[in-house]
Amino acid sequence: MNPEKRLQELHLTLPPPPKPVAVYKPAVLVGNILYVSGHGPLTPEGKIGICGKVGADLTLEQGYQAARQVGLAILSTVRNTLGSLDKVKRLVKTLGMVNSTPDFRDHPKVINGFSELMAEVFGQEAGIGARSAVGMGSLPNNIAVEIECIFEVQP
Repeated sequence: MNPEKRLQELHLTLPPPPKPVAVYKPAVLVGNILYVSGHGPLTPEGKIGICGKVGADLTLEQGYQAARQVGLAILSTVRNTLGSLDKVKRLVKTLGMVNSTPDFRDHPKVINGFSELMAEVFGQEAGIGARSAVGMGSLPNNIAVEIECIFEVQP
């Protein structure tokens, strides 16, 4: 699988890599493991994307699209850090956080927006890793979804 080629085949445009909004690095490479900080949804122009609470302000489908936007932002950070998405061996772990109402129960379906994108770009084997999907009472700037993840990369 050639992730850079897949991006072109899928006609996906990555936003500019997001800059930290506090005291942290967007990604840290330790050996052959890349730890990616929590990212929110970004528009192709690099502005904060979908905001609001899933289950109140947003539908499940809008939450799914927010998670997909987060995926594009993460891919941008990974590419910026490694120089190419082709250096990714596999997605290891994902933590997906959904800004949702207390009675919302479909957090995994929202985070599928991210997970399905990773499978499209990196393939079924390398693009699907371990995952948690949880609800949150709030997220920074009222973003709908925040995701952090860990990748195994080529040295």
